[in-house]
Amino acid sequence: MSPRSILSGLALFVAVLGLASHMARADQEAREAEILGLHQLCDKGDRRACVHFGILLGENRERHEEWRKRHPEWWWWER
Repeated sequence: MSPRSILSGLALFVAVLGLASHMARADQEAREAEILGLHQLCDKGDRRACVHFGILLGENRERHEEWRKRHPEWWWWER
């Protein structure tokens, strides 16, 4: 293998990793926006939105610590 082909392969690998990271971040931001919208609807009395909001919070336990810092109002029952 020539050094040029190794560098080309490495560049492709780095590009794929960057794209995957960007896609994951975009998905997380979209999920957070959805949860924020559901929380607003829940505050206005929409019971279905409250249930969906709770389900999405429960499904994303790995992000709870981050969300507790950014959106403490989502955990009003723990105050």
